[in-house]
Amino acid sequence: MGMQDRDWWREAQKERVQRAGKNGLVNRPKTIGLFKSLGSTPLQILAILLCWIALMSLLYFAMSHYLKPKPVFVSPFGELVIPRARDGHFYIAGSVNGRPVSFLVDTGASLVTVSEQFARDANLALGVATIFKTANGDLAGRIVPDVPIQVGPVDVAGIRIGVGLVGQGPTDALLGQSFLSKFEVVLQKSQMILRKR
Repeated sequence: MGMQDRDWWREAQKERVQRAGKNGLVNRPKTIGLFKSLGSTPLQILAILLCWIALMSLLYFAMSHYLKPKPVFVSPFGELVIPRARDGHFYIAGSVNGRPVSFLVDTGASLVTVSEQFARDANLALGVATIFKTANGDLAGRIVPDVPIQVGPVDVAGIRIGVGLVGQGPTDALLGQSFLSKFEVVLQKSQMILRKR
């Protein structure tokens, strides 16, 4: 397309728009502004924004409910059954030294572990300083002996706790072998079963 052809095309488009405007076919905005040029009043824009906020809030709460771990229950045989969460892990509510905590079951961890902040909040004893060998390298911490643990409806006293491991929130803990070794651990489909030995 040559230069003259482009000029001719532009002129033809301008004439079409002018004719449509004279016939009342084109509604041109009277004011220049983002909202006015879109043909909306500020009240309409506010209503649209509020609808979007309500929709996003509803979606957030629906996903939070959907992703929440299923509750733990005791089977008729006295076994503790922990359903698998949607992220593939096993979670269970419990307490360490009477302080509520959310456990992530970790069959590869040697000890039940908590953060320093949680240990202070739960009034755990100082314990013995140690170096933990982890996948991320050596980490300084301590081991506190003889701590009572509650997992669901099960109470077990005399559990060794590792304190000071990083990467956990103030109310999170790992449920490791110092607790799990008291039970026979069975994985079946989408649940973990803890049976008393």
